[in-house]
Amino acid sequence: MIMRINIDCNGCCRKVRRALLNMQELETHLIEKNQCRVSVCGKFIPQEVAIKIRKQTNRRVEILDVQEFGNSTENHDHL
Repeated sequence: MIMRINIDCNGCCRKVRRALLNMQELETHLIEKNQCRVSVCGKFIPQEVAIKIRKQTNRRVEILDVQEFGNSTENHDHL
C-alpha cells in the first residue's frame, strides 16, 4: 500500500517511522521523505493502518494505491 503523508522535517519522519514500527502486521516499510510517500507491505486492512498512523502522528494520511497479493503458489502454511 502506498500512502501520502505530509512529512515536513526529521521529527515528522521519526513520528511516522515509530508509528510503523509499532504495528506488528506490517512486514516492511519504506519512507520517501522527499516525495511525502510511505510504502508498507504485510497482511493488514489498509483503512485500519491509515487510521492508526493518523492517530499516532496527527498527520493527514491519504491512501494512493493498494496492491493485493493473493495466496497463489507461495507457502503461507507456517502461520
